[in-house]
Amino acid sequence: MKTKLWKVDPEAEDLVNDPQIREAAALLERGEIIAFPTETVYGLGGNAKIRDSVRKIYAAKGRPSDNPLIVHVATEEQVREICTEINPMAKKLIDAFWPGPMTLVLPSRGAVTDTVTAGLSTVAIRMPSHPVARALILASGLPIAAPSANSSGHPSPTTAGHVLHDLNGKIAGIIDGGETGVGVESTVVDCTTTPMTILRPGGISREQLAEVIGPVTDDPGLTRPDQTPKAPGMKYKHYAPEATMYLVPKGKDRIRELVVNQKNEHRRVGVLTTLENKDAFPDADVVLTCGRRSDPVTVAHDLFAVLRRFDAENVNVIYSETFSEAGIGKAIMNRLSKAAAGRVLE
Repeated sequence: MKTKLWKVDPEAEDLVNDPQIREAAALLERGEIIAFPTETVYGLGGNAKIRDSVRKIYAAKGRPSDNPLIVHVATEEQVREICTEINPMAKKLIDAFWPGPMTLVLPSRGAVTDTVTAGLSTVAIRMPSHPVARALILASGLPIAAPSANSSGHPSPTTAGHVLHDLNGKIAGIIDGGETGVGVESTVVDCTTTPMTILRPGGISREQLAEVIGPVTDDPGLTRPDQTPKAPGMKYKHYAPEATMYLVPKGKDRIRELVVNQKNEHRRVGVLTTLENKDAFPDADVVLTCGRRSDPVTVAHDLFAVLRRFDAENVNVIYSETFSEAGIGKAIMNRLSKAAAGRVLE
């Protein structure tokens, strides 16, 4: 399959009628799968109502089919077509954070194929704010099932180039709308529990949620991979570079010690750090900075791109700094922990 590449200006007027958006939408209507930018990461979209279309997503990614997908919509009317109810607390979240990087798990009406929901009675749904994503949904008239547009387990893509690297020849096309903004995926909130439950930390923090609906809790599946996943990113190793990665909570001195030990073993060593500490690891072969520690939003934005750059550097081992879990730091540490397969050097 030849993968077509469309370059679209997100700031252009009337994107819904852009010829390239229309061409991509027509392919979705025919059951093909298309990668497109959202405000979080690039998504790999297919018609959420067609089983074969959704199966193409799983096949292209190499993704286990018991891992549910998120359905992307552009209007609240589409939400009501897919879900049996929007309870008052969910409505508060919708009013506060949509369009935006928040996914809600709601009771399913059965309007989307069970390959999207992985056979569950609930469906994960969100309304992206990226103008290209919204235009594609509106132009196609479809609810679009879309996980991140990467090979399963690899770092999520924040540019069209990342998508092309992983999926060229496996999908019908890629809409290049430039670099994404948030850099980590949406926060997933289960609205069928009391209190509501965070299934995946992301672009909307726990603190922001609590300001709107009061206390929220974490799902056991965040730390127990044996649980049946109710949302993406809960069960399997995700976001991983090729090299073995370790998280090092004790900071710079411990990382320097580990680097020297690995160099003595003639291994090529990488360090994931921040701009504040970029000169702190002179013995490392590769030092990549991931935003500013003083501004965790920049760390989230750069995280997946940096993990991908390590692959190009052919390092054997990566040592990463850790971060406070306040605010978006919870999402950063969730992604780092999965990228390191839970390996922490105390």
